[in-house]
Amino acid sequence: MNLYAIVLGLIVLTLLTVSLTRMSKVKTKADYLVAGRSLPAFVLVFTLLSSWIGSGSLLGGAENAYRHGFAALWQGGGGWAGLLLIYFIAPRARKFARFTIPDLLEVRYNQTARVLGVIAILFTYTAITCYQFIGGGDIVHLIFPSVSAIAGRYIIAGFVIVFTAIAGMSSVAYMDVAIGLLTTFTMIAALPVLIHQAGGIAAVHLALPATHFQLFGDLSGIQAAELFLPTCLLMLGNQSMYQKFFSARSEKDATRAVLGWVVGTVILESIIVAIAVVGSALFPTGEVHDHPREILAYTGLHGLTGSGPLMLLGALLIGAIFAKIISTANNYLFSPATNLVNDVFVRYISPDASNTKILWVSRAMVVLLGGWALYQGLGTESVLKKSLYAYTIYSAALTPVILAAFFWKRATASAAVSSIAVGTFVTVFWDSQLVHDTLPKIVSDRDAIFPALIGSLAGLLVVSLLTPPPTAAQLEPFAEA
Repeated sequence: MNLYAIVLGLIVLTLLTVSLTRMSKVKTKADYLVAGRSLPAFVLVFTLLSSWIGSGSLLGGAENAYRHGFAALWQGGGGWAGLLLIYFIAPRARKFARFTIPDLLEVRYNQTARVLGVIAILFTYTAITCYQFIGGGDIVHLIFPSVSAIAGRYIIAGFVIVFTAIAGMSSVAYMDVAIGLLTTFTMIAALPVLIHQAGGIAAVHLALPATHFQLFGDLSGIQAAELFLPTCLLMLGNQSMYQKFFSARSEKDATRAVLGWVVGTVILESIIVAIAVVGSALFPTGEVHDHPREILAYTGLHGLTGSGPLMLLGALLIGAIFAKIISTANNYLFSPATNLVNDVFVRYISPDASNTKILWVSRAMVVLLGGWALYQGLGTESVLKKSLYAYTIYSAALTPVILAAFFWKRATASAAVSSIAVGTFVTVFWDSQLVHDTLPKIVSDRDAIFPALIGSLAGLLVVSLLTPPPTAAQLEPFAEA
């Protein structure tokens, strides 16, 4: 255990050093919220990669792969599809160059859309942050069994809140470079070693059901779509991603970063699923069978043992997973904090606040939202279910109106408000007893993504066609770059 403790300690020390180093460069609101709009393409690639691949992939996606095999790639594949369109959005987003998605919603639509956008983001991003705390707590418990998983959540929450509050986007982005490099090289190295440990590819095939290697596996087409759509739509509207584009040094840097992000995402998410599948062949029973979301860390701890180099690789794999979870938590905690500061405090409470005051309020919001996310994490057990819930809120409430802002000139303010309100409402209340008692079972038993998305799109399309078109002033900031 000393080796694993040393690796985790070094990672924490490195992240703290990066945060403290960047702190001296944070002087203004723009420095804290969008890193002074100075991030080059190389840094953008790794911070985009780190903000996207977290517990949703490392725990939820891995749990899917353990149970269903390579069909779990439908979840990651949604993000890959979203990336194809993001290539064309990135330069436009950098040209727009505000601070948050609600900024965009107000400029393109109105203040009501801005406020509803803040509410939807707070629901989504604190939910995503909460299951990062769960994943980090699981790893702490695996390495130090005397520390409970719940206590581990408190420890991880403390780390994340401190790291995020120190230097804002500048801290988050440069930590992501170190984390991205560690994760990429460690997972690429670990996969062939684990396949060898399992007896080779043929032995992995023999040990698992044939469905683990089929396109849909043991999932139906509808179930695959319910994994694909929320991920795809979250990717397209992800505020954390847009903030990175707003932080880019130039439009060209934003576009170049997307190309590197595509390659890195496809490679890493495929390797994550592959490691989980190999892990399911190595450990089909026992403790991890009852807690399959832990399969990646469990495989690093119990599958890479024996010689010194193997144990070091196992420790680095666990450390990489741990660091990735910390990184994603940083990103998704920082993002809604910027909403409360930029879209509520500066917009409505203290428009003339000094940079110093804004920085201190920003750090206070990080602490406040970190506490709320921890509270949610203490009452959540299924990372996969929580991740799909968070993805669906964002996918249905915000992605349609964000894409319409860039690509549909006829979308109106009233329609955007209707779309956001309907998408959020349907998602939040879909699992209520009233829905289950009122609607046929074949409908109420489905995930919320289809009804929420249909309601949101209907509100956007119908209300847009029934109301006057937007003005030229509303459309001008969204013209093609």
